[in-house]
Amino acid sequence: MESGRSVTVIGAGIVGICCALHLQREGFKVRLVEKGEPGRGASFGNAGSFGIASCVPFSMPGILKKVPKMLLDSESPLKLRWSHVPKALPWFLSSIANSRRSRVEEIAAARNSLLVHVHDGYAPLIEDAGAEQWVKDDGLLMTFESEAAFEGAAYALELRRRHGVHMDILDGNEARQIEPALAKSVVKAVSLPDVHRTIDPFRLCSALAEDFVRRGGEIVNAEVKGFEIGGANGDGGPTKIVTDKGLLDVETLVIAAGVWSRPLAAQLGTHVPLEAERGYHVMFANPGFGLRRAITSVDRSISLADMHDGIRASGVAEFAAPDAAPDMGNADMVMRQAKQLLPSLKGEPASKWMGPRPSHPDSKPVIGRSPRHKNVFFAFGHDHLGLTMAGITGKLIAELATGKPTTVDLAPFRPDRF
Repeated sequence: MESGRSVTVIGAGIVGICCALHLQREGFKVRLVEKGEPGRGASFGNAGSFGIASCVPFSMPGILKKVPKMLLDSESPLKLRWSHVPKALPWFLSSIANSRRSRVEEIAAARNSLLVHVHDGYAPLIEDAGAEQWVKDDGLLMTFESEAAFEGAAYALELRRRHGVHMDILDGNEARQIEPALAKSVVKAVSLPDVHRTIDPFRLCSALAEDFVRRGGEIVNAEVKGFEIGGANGDGGPTKIVTDKGLLDVETLVIAAGVWSRPLAAQLGTHVPLEAERGYHVMFANPGFGLRRAITSVDRSISLADMHDGIRASGVAEFAAPDAAPDMGNADMVMRQAKQLLPSLKGEPASKWMGPRPSHPDSKPVIGRSPRHKNVFFAFGHDHLGLTMAGITGKLIAELATGKPTTVDLAPFRPDRF
């Protein structure tokens, strides 16, 4: 690789791929390192929406009272492996501390600073890759099955409105005119017409990865084990990546490995409270009908969307070790909830899936230069918004690498904020 103009990106999920593409556009020679197939991790199975309305953080006021009940409810979307409690407890305590209204306001503003640039971050990449076929702009419906649920969402809706999200409030009948498959139990809905989505997250990742290679990028299939650090005192930054297939020289490094970023960052002297918030989905390959809009059920905490190969129902936030065996009972719960919301949804799902979302307790990603090594950049921890924020994250990393002013103030996302 050409001296001074080469970058190695660890992680070929949607965030890593977008980082690589934006760096290419700035003239860097870029290499992606990924132990599996690009886009096969958490990027593979998400709900598919580009969540421009998702400024609302994980922890909201009042969550402390809700968590115990949710953990004891078998149909609750919040799951915690009891063997994982000692490791997850500090994360939960920090998350609850972030549920104060003042902190929620700060976090929502920070998240929105990225969300307003979702289109700008993605548009050139999708156009260059010829991947427009995998993106639709048919909007999103948020559904409510009780007036109490709708009233309980008032602050979250207010946050969205204040941050410029276009919303239309509908009654149940109006919602069913848009989406006839909805159950009669839906009494209120919020239409978000500006939300775009992909009809296949994996194929979108693949199209972008293929374009990266066409433009001269290299993908190395290897598992990263560690780093060799230069400098007399080990403070000169990583000079080599240690993989299961040998050493790789490195000049500039980007860590974008999802939940696996935590141990890699720790080896480079930066410790972050990153947890695996594991999500599940089920695919109905032949549902007998299609959805006109993507749907998010606020009562049931599930999302449903028409994919190119059927209807995908997704949900659950399971806190466990990222490599722990999946509990497909969680996928079965998503299936039950989906069938109750869409009574016409019959039969068994064709497939079930689990993937670990990388989540910080303040609902914000880490985007920035390593506090320890000037040739290292971090881009991880986007929780449910990896697909949504990948494009703008890649653009920001490229701006940092070139020394340009960044499109977004990165102070709220700095790696040493914890």
